Amino acid sequence: MITQDNFDNEYIDSIEEQQIDKFVCKEMGRQIHRYIKGMSGSIQIMERFEEKLKDLSVSEKEEAIARYIDLNRKVLDGLDFKMIVVRAIANYCDTFSYMLRIINNKRRMIYYLNRVKSKYIQYHEVFEENGKFGIRDHKGNVLVQPLYDFLRTPYIYVDDLRMMPIIAQKDGKMGLILPDGKDTVVADFIYDDISLRDESPYFEAKQGKTKTRI
Repeated sequence: MITQDNFDNEYIDSIEEQQIDKFVCKEMGRQIHRYIKGMSGSIQIMERFEEKLKDLSVSEKEEAIARYIDLNRKVLDGLDFKMIVVRAIANYCDTFSYMLRIINNKRRMIYYLNRVKSKYIQYHEVFEENGKFGIRDHKGNVLVQPLYDFLRTPYIYVDDLRMMPIIAQKDGKMGLILPDGKDTVVADFIYDDISLRDESPYFEAKQGKTKTRI
């Protein structure tokens, strides 16, 4: 129950929450921009990333950035979520004293830290069923049906938020499928091996002695 005495500790203003979400999202986009630049990504890659985000709503941007982080988990190396939250709070507050009130409120800071992490750290998982492998998202939705002898998610350091194919093995042959819940085939299951490259085209397939980039 919220009372006058516990108001500051228990009450979360929906407008404050909405605005801090917006500023956190902007800061997360900036951190990914820096990550791409630090990994020697091209200006074109950074521009494509920002172009994909610019017309999305805040919630859509949150989902897109979370998908990006799921494929580029090194983006979180050295990233301090406390600083992300503090920068967002500083952008939201109109006075220094009000900013200090929020930052020094341990309960509120923990609330926002947990909120940010839950929005942006949403990893998929590979699961096994009857000896076959599939993939679920962080909510448990099946992205790839458990039909495959082997699955490999392509972890990459640059991308423009596209849906990346999954390397899969079926009946002794390798192929590429999309994690779209429909198992859409991108490359037929005709290859002896498929390996991941660091740049586009991201896949190299081997069929007998012939190598092909996909």
